[in-house]
Order: sequence, then C-alpha cells, then structure tokens
Amino acid sequence: MGKPDPRTNAYRSDLASQALKGKVDADRYVKGDLRRVAAALAPVRQRPDALAAMDTEAFHGETVRVFDVADDWAWVQLERDGYVGYMPNASLVEDLAAPTHRLVALGSFVYPEPDIKTPPLMQLPLNALVRVVDESDRFARLATGGHVIRRHLATIERVARDFVDVAEQFLGTPYLWGGRTRLGIDCSGLVQTSLEAAGIACARDSDMQKATLGMEVLVPQDLEGLQRGDLVFWQGHVAIMSDGIMLLHANAHHMSTVIEPLHEAASRIAKTGGPITTVRRLPSLTGREV
Repeated sequence: MGKPDPRTNAYRSDLASQALKGKVDADRYVKGDLRRVAAALAPVRQRPDALAAMDTEAFHGETVRVFDVADDWAWVQLERDGYVGYMPNASLVEDLAAPTHRLVALGSFVYPEPDIKTPPLMQLPLNALVRVVDESDRFARLATGGHVIRRHLATIERVARDFVDVAEQFLGTPYLWGGRTRLGIDCSGLVQTSLEAAGIACARDSDMQKATLGMEVLVPQDLEGLQRGDLVFWQGHVAIMSDGIMLLHANAHHMSTVIEPLHEAASRIAKTGGPITTVRRLPSLTGREV
C-alpha cells in the first residue's frame, strides 16, 4: 500500500497529524489546534507562497485544524472536506463560537451598520457561515458586529431542494482553478459548492467525487437516458446534467461556467481529454428546501 493521499492527509517529513501516527513517518506528530476563518474567503495553496497554485478556498466561518504556523502561513486541514494546504494565518481567529446561519445567496455584503449605503466590510460567498445574534425586518446582526441582508441567510439546518438549481446560478462565472465562488470557480468546485448548499457533503477534487458520490450509471453509446443531476466524469473533469440533453460545467475551454449539449462537450473533450469515464447518480433530493 502507498502513502495516504497528501491532499486529505496532513503529513510532511518534519511534521504530521497525530491521527497519522503509525501510518506515515515524520519527525513529530501534533494534534493541531482548531481555528475559524475570519476572512470572507481564504486561498488554500500547495506551498506557503502567495504565488503557489491555489487548490481550493476556505469560506468565512469554516473551521480548520492548524498544525504549524511559519512566516505568516498556517499549514491546515479543512474540517469541511479534509483538504490540506497553506493559508494566510491572518485569515484565522481562535473564536470557535458555533455558527447559526449559512449564506444562501451567491454573495452578500457585510455592512458595518444596518444601512446599505455604508461601505461594506467584506463580501461573503454562498455557504459562508455566520453567527446571528439579532434580527430586524431587513438585517441580521452578526456576532462580529456586522450586518447582512436577512433574506440572504438561512439557518444551518435549512438546505436547498435541488443542487442543480444552485449550480445553474453560477452560469457565466469565470473559470478559476481552485475557485469555489461567483468570482471564479472550477469544475469540481461547482459540484462541491452546489451539493453543500443542498446539505450533501462532497469531496473537493473530481477523482474524489467520482469515487464517493452516488451510484454508477451505465452510459449507452448514444448517451441517452441520463437525468437532471447526474454527474458526468472525464479524466480530471466533472459536469452536471441539467436535463437529459444539456450539461452544466465550469471549464477551461470556455473559461466560464456554461450549459451546452452533452454530445458536443463529449465530442470536444474526447479529442484532448479522452472519453467519459463514468456517470454517477445521486439519491433524489425531493423534500429538501430552503
């Protein structure tokens, strides 16, 4: 057996998570300390360098486990999906008060006062987590002191009925490797973010999603019989069926999030990325709602 996947297992030659003791070799093992993301969103990079590739993003209110801090960078593992990487230490705080609400709009501003004319403090993305301490007809006041439009929030337990509805809201969003927001998103980030909005835990990368989501669907040669919400996988890519013909995906060909016919996408991708490898179907989400 090889070493554990370093994307979701925190280990380096000098340091590793206590949970991996006996599984990997390291100079020392630590339990790590929980922290919460205070920034609107924080990049998670492969190396402690602002120019290093961004693998994913952590959102406001998420918890992460910090194993090491050096030169203003924290080496962390996200509690949400287990992803490991480096993020700016300044984006984290020790406050672990449990969030009460989740952002259900694609984005919303946090204002210093309950007044939309005041310059906003930050812009939160879909699925950001906040702790609400008071509400008025229009605003929700956060434990941090800021104010968010009340209808842009839902209590933690309320989730979207249909993750495809959520994904379709990202149409036109620019493609961004490692992105998970309306500012920029990649193929697996679109799947993960949309499923999370529907209350479904989802791994970060497309190969992980292929291995863990739903059940395999046999794909006929003519690509007929697929359903809304089916996930179509290629090597290194994933898309969402919006109905039996059209699919939705963030992709580097268009450098955008688009809807196009499955046959056209499959033909184009086959020329450079190979054929469809599998289709996965998730359980019905009937009855889920925000």
